[in-house]
Amino acid sequence: MERGIFDASINTLQNGINVITIKKDTQLTAIHAAINIGSLFEREDEKGIAHFIEHMLFKGTKNKNNEELNNDLEQRGGEYNAYTDYNATVYSITALSEELEPSVEILADMLQNSIFVEEELEKERGVILAEIRTSKDDIEDLSFVRVNELAFKKSPLRFDTIGKEKTVKNFSREQLINFYEKYYVPNNCYLSIVSPLDHEVVIEIIEKYFSKWSEKDFERERVIAEDNHPCKKTTHKKDIEQSTIVYAYTFHNLNREEELALKILNHKFGESSNSILFRRLREEEGLAYDVYTHLDMTKYVKTLYVYTAVSKESVNEALALIDDSIEKIKNEEIVFDDSTVAIMKKVLKTAVASTLEDSTDLGNYVLHQTLDGESIYEFVDDMRDMEDIKKEHIYNVARKVLSNPTIHILLPQDE
Repeated sequence: MERGIFDASINTLQNGINVITIKKDTQLTAIHAAINIGSLFEREDEKGIAHFIEHMLFKGTKNKNNEELNNDLEQRGGEYNAYTDYNATVYSITALSEELEPSVEILADMLQNSIFVEEELEKERGVILAEIRTSKDDIEDLSFVRVNELAFKKSPLRFDTIGKEKTVKNFSREQLINFYEKYYVPNNCYLSIVSPLDHEVVIEIIEKYFSKWSEKDFERERVIAEDNHPCKKTTHKKDIEQSTIVYAYTFHNLNREEELALKILNHKFGESSNSILFRRLREEEGLAYDVYTHLDMTKYVKTLYVYTAVSKESVNEALALIDDSIEKIKNEEIVFDDSTVAIMKKVLKTAVASTLEDSTDLGNYVLHQTLDGESIYEFVDDMRDMEDIKKEHIYNVARKVLSNPTIHILLPQDE
């Protein structure tokens, strides 16, 4: 795979908007617009504000009310969506290629001209509070929230992206508008557009709808990159059948070679359906239906989680199996060899091929690479550099990362 694997052009417009255009033989256009602000950059009294604003951008602009805006989105005949994560708020439209210009027009209006109608704001406050309460009923979501509350004392990671009930209840219209006006500026905006059109044509369309958006100075809150605090704690919840176990690790000081070795380790350890944890907990012992690891290499996040759900009676056995698996890896009793790296290379190739074929996935990928200051061709470098990863690198990174976890156990509360 070479760096010219797809036809991309990266530009910065005069007002500071970062634009990645990809020309692809496709009937679809995939547009992603990101504001480089997410839950990592929220102050204590702002927890959930980026997510709240994401909801409000669909509720009306200076030019269109809520119904008109959503009808226009619906008229594109494709899919539109939005999400807030740790470092960005992203709005997307995937539709037929002839819908590119009207789609850009809609997103430009939302990003520049949202007005936060009081009545709509109160309705959406109720929706978000319902979302928070729903997440508390989901034991998987709740388990991750609780382990993060244990793992971090200062990092924004200790708070869920959707926010806290207290802050969401207290946000004023003025507070939302101030946050919006501070961070929703062109020099904090990233656009990726995948389409069959020439780069110059796409840039002209973007400039038509975004050129009057004025650049403005702003400063994000300083982010604390905190290591997890090792501990083990059990909490309880009423009316649940299963118990959950979550391990949390952080790895803020790995170099690129170590992170690549960690990707390979993670796949073998818990990501694949033939992973070490899956084989031991599910296939061999029949303790769990769900068992997996989750690796997040986002800047300032750098987390690895182990999750499983088992019966209350099986918690200690599951903990022992997880701990034993980790020790066997660190002591090199579980074999990682050239075939392990070869399999991971195939996995990466498959993932790359899948991303390249899907316009929406490709647009989202290059958007986040650019947001993180990384090359949009990073996977090509990964494919090359993976040849140099040996079993020693995998064992070394296992010993470096899989130590001193934060462990949370959620048990059913006795009646």
